[in-house]
Amino acid sequence: MAKTLRAGLIGLGMMGRHHARNLQSIEGVELVAVADPGGDPHGAARGYDILPDAEALVKAGIDYAVIAVPTAFHRDVALTFAEAGVHCLVEKPLAFDVAEAEEITAAFEERGLVGAVGYIERYNPALQEMRKRIADGQLGKIYQIATRRQGAFPARIADVGVVKDLATHDIDLTAWVAQSEFASLSAVTASESGRDLEDMVSVCGRLKNDIITSHIVNWLSPFKERVTVVTGEKGALVGDTATADLTFYANGSSITNEWESMQSFRGVTEGDMVRYALTRREPLRTEHLAFRDAVLGDPSNIVTMREGLNTVRAVEAVLTSAASRSVVTLG
Repeated sequence: MAKTLRAGLIGLGMMGRHHARNLQSIEGVELVAVADPGGDPHGAARGYDILPDAEALVKAGIDYAVIAVPTAFHRDVALTFAEAGVHCLVEKPLAFDVAEAEEITAAFEERGLVGAVGYIERYNPALQEMRKRIADGQLGKIYQIATRRQGAFPARIADVGVVKDLATHDIDLTAWVAQSEFASLSAVTASESGRDLEDMVSVCGRLKNDIITSHIVNWLSPFKERVTVVTGEKGALVGDTATADLTFYANGSSITNEWESMQSFRGVTEGDMVRYALTRREPLRTEHLAFRDAVLGDPSNIVTMREGLNTVRAVEAVLTSAASRSVVTLG
């Protein structure tokens, strides 16, 4: 690789420790400095001086930074790096609200900097293969995308509810799989765990290309589920990102219908089922490789800040819909 990129990391919490591990092992990248005002609780950066803030990382002379601080601090940290001309990979979501996400996105775009958002699910082998097969036309016309993301409450989450935490993954991956933004969203939420913030949401949506969507997300299930089902005219692809499995269910021959008034109905029957053998690579490592390549000139496999902004808009629409009990149309 022609150039070794000097990387910095701010935030050494639950996700930051995994970023540190990857940044120390990727070809063409040198982790030169880390920062966290709270120190290094997981021992992820042994041998490094723990710097206090983003300004100190800039002074260390970095080409790009990974931002893994709590969402409430994304704006201030990202703008510090943008003003210094430092490319950034920001952990999801891009920002706490739409206004902050717009400000961050504009700052990076106006300066021609590479800005990406860390939606790790996109890099899961099952979803990477699913997206490729859909692009190749395996399902034909897409009718529906449905996701289920359920599990127990993670004690590390204190600043947001399940919508701004888990559901952002489903909003992002759905728009990416379908290659279309959301046109409208309707949602209901519940708060059953004793917190003020929501811990359960059910979302129905329609994309701008008319694909319909549904999303079940909660922190109240005693089991973990991470499933994406894409249904089309030629069958369905089912991706399980907890196991990195992808299964194809083919539509069989059309049902023979001798009832004249119903002959326009196109039904399906069960066809072949195939579970694909996939190379299972760590999604976070794939994400880091994609960002490294983007900084070097190939941005083809990153989640752009513009996409991250659209996801924040959709997430705000989900919360607005739940509060107002109405369908929210996105501009």
